[in-house]
Amino acid sequence: MAAAIIPEGIQDDKAQHVVPFILDLLHQHEAKHASSKPFTPVPPLIVGLTAPQGAGKSLLVSLLHKSLTSTPHYLPTTIFSLDDFYLPHDGLQSLARANLENPLLQHRGQPSTHDIPLVRSVFASLRENKSTKIPQFNKAAYNGQGDRVPESDWLEVNTESANPVRIVLFEGWCVGFRPISDEAVKQKHEAASKLAQEPDSNYKGRLGHNALQNLSTINNSLKQYDEITSQFDGLIHIDAEDPLFVYEWRQEQEHNMIKAKGSGMTDEEVKNFVDGYYPSYELYVDGMRAGVFKTLAQDGLREEQDVQSRQLRLIVGKDRKVKKVERI
Repeated sequence: MAAAIIPEGIQDDKAQHVVPFILDLLHQHEAKHASSKPFTPVPPLIVGLTAPQGAGKSLLVSLLHKSLTSTPHYLPTTIFSLDDFYLPHDGLQSLARANLENPLLQHRGQPSTHDIPLVRSVFASLRENKSTKIPQFNKAAYNGQGDRVPESDWLEVNTESANPVRIVLFEGWCVGFRPISDEAVKQKHEAASKLAQEPDSNYKGRLGHNALQNLSTINNSLKQYDEITSQFDGLIHIDAEDPLFVYEWRQEQEHNMIKAKGSGMTDEEVKNFVDGYYPSYELYVDGMRAGVFKTLAQDGLREEQDVQSRQLRLIVGKDRKVKKVERI
């Protein structure tokens, strides 16, 4: 693999592993396309990127874009987020009203709060190297409830047909999460609930504090996301040694925001915010660690011969520094 080129002045210990991984996938992708479909336009490489909230994903994404688009690579690269595909405000409100008993769906974030058909259409357009508009979401609209911005303000890529996007990075906190069986949801919930009820338990998760029906709703919604995950050419998984680190990481982010801008969530508000996401970490991180492409192949959503070494897992400690690197 080629060595990563890191712009000066930016401190990061993840891009040095991620950039060579992407370049290697791109080389394989373009060579395979040239041999199987010569004289036809090469579709872009699509790579998913997932990390727990507060793990430093925004810095990494910014660094990856600068590295890939600058010397010596000069690779047209577009990066966008699953967050860009939240339902419009009225759609989020309708979803919340239809699930008043489910606290996990009273705010955006969980599977079912995204417009998956829109993601599919954007991916399809990019794969054909067409001029493509990518939605934008204003999280500050409606007093923080958020809303999709008008289409006239969406980001447009591939406006120059002679220089199409070659790399697409699609990032998000639950990108790559895959649904599990109803029985597995039940078993994980029962185990967590038992721990939560024990007086001397050190259980700090949230799975055991949510109703099984509400968790099943999220799991069933996640099945639709396989339509996106199965299209990835690669996946980058920033994995915490302990997912509970996310609480402290998000508190640190808010403390920094308060220092910089004078406003932000209190520690209690951060806890309540992360509580709404944490059950999904408990349900789906094991599947990520097992290898997303391997499980896709097991479910008939991926060719068996096209799953090896397409997932990069960076295990980070509480300090967000890389402790271990695995290629799955």
